[in-house]
Amino acid sequence: MAKKPGTNPKGEFAFFNVVYEDGSQRSNRRVPAELLGGLDGDEPARGFIIEQDREIAEKAGRPPLAIKTIERVGVKKK
Repeated sequence: MAKKPGTNPKGEFAFFNVVYEDGSQRSNRRVPAELLGGLDGDEPARGFIIEQDREIAEKAGRPPLAIKTIERVGVKKK
């Protein structure tokens, strides 16, 4: 059954686009917002996404891909 609009709390997750060393890209990877901010900014997102990738690769029976860049969705480039 579908959820009613507005039942998901806003700001619960931050979304990131991830580009891997082999040139592939994954869009809108979710990272809990509570991990981000503070002095480290978005850097904790890298560790969280690396851990997600490791778990996914383990289940798929292949090695995880090396991450080239991580960029938050919706943030304008300088």
